[in-house]
Amino acid sequence: MNLRVIKKDIEFLIGDFVEDCLLFAMLHPDKDLTKVEQLIEKAGDLADGLFYRVNHPDKSSKKAIKAHYKAVGHDLIKGLDGLCEELSALAK
Repeated sequence: MNLRVIKKDIEFLIGDFVEDCLLFAMLHPDKDLTKVEQLIEKAGDLADGLFYRVNHPDKSSKKAIKAHYKAVGHDLIKGLDGLCEELSALAK
C-alpha cells in the first residue's frame, strides 16, 4: 500500500463519518447538536493526528516503515469505530 492510498483512505473515511454526523443532525434536530459538533471535532483531530503520523514515519528500516503504516491503518479503523459508537449512542 502506498502513501497516497493511505492518505486518500483517511480523507475518505473521515469525510464519510462527518457526512454521517451532518445527516444525523439534519434528521434529528431535537437532539443535542453540540455533541454532534464535538464528534466532528474529534474526527478532525483524529485525521490531523493520522496525517501527522503518515507524514513523519520512523525511517530506520523498511520493516519499521511498513509496521508504522500498518499501525496507522489500524488506528484509523479503531478510532472511527469508537466515533461511530458515540454517534449511535446519540440516537438512543
